[in-house]
Amino acid sequence: MFSCLPAVALAQAQGVITGWPQFRGNARLTGVAATAPPDAPKLRWTYEAGDSIESSAAIVDGTVYVGSAKGELIALDFETGKLRWKYATGEGGFIGESSPAVAGDAVFIGDLAGVFHAVGIHDGRRLWTFKTDSEIRSSPVVVDDLVLIGSYDTRLYALERATGKVRWKLQTDGPVHATPAVDSGILYIGGCDEKFRAVRVADGKVLFALPLGSNMGSSPALDGGRAFVGTFGSDVHAVDLKRHKVAWTFRDPDREFPYYASAAVASGRVFIGSRDKAIHALDAATGRQAWKFATRARVDSSPVVAGGRVYVGSNDGRLYALDAATGAKTWEFEVGDAITASPAIAAGRIVVGSTDGRVYCFG
Repeated sequence: MFSCLPAVALAQAQGVITGWPQFRGNARLTGVAATAPPDAPKLRWTYEAGDSIESSAAIVDGTVYVGSAKGELIALDFETGKLRWKYATGEGGFIGESSPAVAGDAVFIGDLAGVFHAVGIHDGRRLWTFKTDSEIRSSPVVVDDLVLIGSYDTRLYALERATGKVRWKLQTDGPVHATPAVDSGILYIGGCDEKFRAVRVADGKVLFALPLGSNMGSSPALDGGRAFVGTFGSDVHAVDLKRHKVAWTFRDPDREFPYYASAAVASGRVFIGSRDKAIHALDAATGRQAWKFATRARVDSSPVVAGGRVYVGSNDGRLYALDAATGAKTWEFEVGDAITASPAIAAGRIVVGSTDGRVYCFG
């Protein structure tokens, strides 16, 4: 489980895409899908991975990619759920929250042994690996010829996509748990050193570092010139990226709990789950709470917005669909074990893994 103790691309203009090639769907990490599932999705297939799944799926060209705690990157047929190939990370290479990113002929993922893997999408063959000095829970983001990845060794790396060679690395003052969000050649990331940074992708130069007063495991979502990020200090911040300052801060007056999940941003609202067992909808302009939906356990899954609904898992073992305008529950499915992975949505289908070791597809 995540701790901030030292231990240890491709986005379109609106952040909406037809596939789901990486964590949160696109490089701005907005968590918005282009196609909506049916009003009452049916279970299409399941796949037994053999161990817990905290990794969120990627969906590209009819294939689902997802990592498991068994130490395997799995490629499944999107239509049927049948196995196409497995890639074994190697000794100690269990896969935690790190989620695959697909670009060109490669899929990228990190493991808890600190190894970053590039794997061929057609046959699951190892293309190259890069070793960091501690575990990787961050998810990769591909930007042109670079792939960005954070490590608990306190560094953020920019690796050449074709070879794994280090183009640059950024030293921070704590583990790099979050996934960087990228827009217009600049990456934005919150850290376990309580700082929110803007970094130039081309050369790793820090453009600004804004202290936020608390560690961040949540990855930022970028929309409208702002970054929306939750903290372990029980706050959600909207950071003005031009003025380099906090535009607003939300803290639930009734229940102060950490935010581990990452936000989704759509239609002027920010949607984020909390360890207070609830999903919060906030006005993106002001930070005022529009609604709150209570689950039965903490929410570490990051929501996805599609067709006016919010899809999110909970540690109560349920996958929920909520009306984005009102927060009313429109559908749920119980898997029986915690869902900490985030849903991926493409072609009107939802794919999500569970700690019960299964991958589920609904549509």
